[in-house]
Amino acid sequence: MDPKAQPDLTAVLASAYGLPGAVLERLPVGQVTVNYRAHVGNGDQVLFVKHYQGSESNLGAEQDAVDQTQLAGIHQVPVASVRPSVDGDTVVRQDGIAVSVWEWVPGTVVEDGLNPAQQRAAGTTLGRIHTAFADHPAGSGPSAKLEKWLRPDIDKLEATAVKLLGIAGERAQRDAFDEQALRTLAERRAVLHRIPELLDGLPPLTTQVLHGDYSAVNLLFQGDELTAVLDFLPPDPFLVAYELGRIAFDPRTVVLDEDWIAAGVNLVGAYLETNPLVPAADVTACARVALLQLMTSLYGVKQHYLKPGLLQEDLDQFWLLRHAAAQRLLAGLGEVESALARAAHHR
Repeated sequence: MDPKAQPDLTAVLASAYGLPGAVLERLPVGQVTVNYRAHVGNGDQVLFVKHYQGSESNLGAEQDAVDQTQLAGIHQVPVASVRPSVDGDTVVRQDGIAVSVWEWVPGTVVEDGLNPAQQRAAGTTLGRIHTAFADHPAGSGPSAKLEKWLRPDIDKLEATAVKLLGIAGERAQRDAFDEQALRTLAERRAVLHRIPELLDGLPPLTTQVLHGDYSAVNLLFQGDELTAVLDFLPPDPFLVAYELGRIAFDPRTVVLDEDWIAAGVNLVGAYLETNPLVPAADVTACARVALLQLMTSLYGVKQHYLKPGLLQEDLDQFWLLRHAAAQRLLAGLGEVESALARAAHHR
């Protein structure tokens, strides 16, 4: 959003929400929304404002995401409370501006890996979410996303890796990242042939409505307390094992924690306390699913050479972290799955 448009947003907050004179501070977070901290009244009340950038057709999905947040809150999941407009709407479009307003929740994102208490909090909360959403009507149909995920285009991955290797290798003056890219892309190419056998080793798995993006960047902590889960996605069925494995074996945990298997199992154990009915197969397979997600993605290094992002240095580090996690998960998969199987059967 152009800073010059802030007065228009302020006007919407005044007329649609009864919040005159809001002072907006743009926050450096969010990929598809422009987000603000809003100081209202005498400045002693703080709210979170999301300005949506999509078309009007996308607002239905945003409304669904708000509904998911509210549903989770009913089931004791810590979430931010949405503030309705004066007409009772949770997403408002007025004068070409679409917004939602939320109560401000204290807390910060943990960027260097969750500690054991935070892992348990994240696991317990995810279990509550999955229990709350297990019977969601949107989860009763087939998952188109899953059908695509189970059939990755390995030839396309190989061709993209070769293309990126060519670009990096042909540079007259290589920098440090070029050298890292050459090494990591070669390592990735060398294991792409393992993907079919990893997929074949998956048992039948449960699909249901999930949070949709349950990762460390969407969890706010104050110390060891999880104060809010952010950015629920619209209801769309996918693998329970995917969302559990993604947070239990977050790349930061896998790469930065020497005892990463125990750390992941610690989170899974807490998850089982609040979702005890999840099938053992979903628990045992969650690391394999997380590994497959990492192995079939070139995100970060692909952008570096083909279409650099605004914060490309962050994406470069993201690629290196995720690649290192994939290598470690692949090497230790047997040990990880044995530990997960023990956790799944001792509850």
